Amino acid sequence: MASKGKKTAKPARKAPARKLVAKRVAAPEALPERVGVIELAGKPATVIGADVRAGQAAPRFIAQVGSWAGLNTWDEVDPLEATRGKVRILTALPSLDTSVCDKETRRFNEEAVSLGDDVCVIAISTDLPIAQKRWCGAAGVERVMMVSDHMASEFGVKYGTLIKERRWFRRAVFIVGKDDVIRYAVYMPKLGDEPNYDEVLAAAKQLLAA
Repeated sequence: MASKGKKTAKPARKAPARKLVAKRVAAPEALPERVGVIELAGKPATVIGADVRAGQAAPRFIAQVGSWAGLNTWDEVDPLEATRGKVRILTALPSLDTSVCDKETRRFNEEAVSLGDDVCVIAISTDLPIAQKRWCGAAGVERVMMVSDHMASEFGVKYGTLIKERRWFRRAVFIVGKDDVIRYAVYMPKLGDEPNYDEVLAAAKQLLAA
């Protein structure tokens, strides 16, 4: 029995339950897809991303190292930042396991010697970094910096080279000047077409002299 003169404590009222309102998250913008730009196995393929043009700022991108002096395989690198102040030749490759990519990368590796240290050749493909490292070791390629866009396809989308059906690149070559502006941009009409090496090298040398 409760003592006289003492009030019995009333149970504390529970706070009203708060309604959880889900915040609306804006849907990510759909990436541009283009059909008919290039064929794959005789059929129109889908290219993700827009083409870049000479005169525009070079899009920055992050990739994983396959073979790059001073860096470890799988290291993340911003290739344009890492080579700031130099002329850069960027080569977009379908796969090092194809004969044309093999030939092209070996050729640029040889030409890089005569271009000197103020020109960097950076090859980008969606091959795994470990596959790139293995290929470079077997081919004796040391002057071409090899990076993989396998993880996020950031380069492929920003430079308009990613082929949706196979998740590899259409072949292309870009030259980025010391001012980080694209000065040369050529996409090969067919996957099996090689770049015009003389034209690429002449453009790079002209930027060095500027």
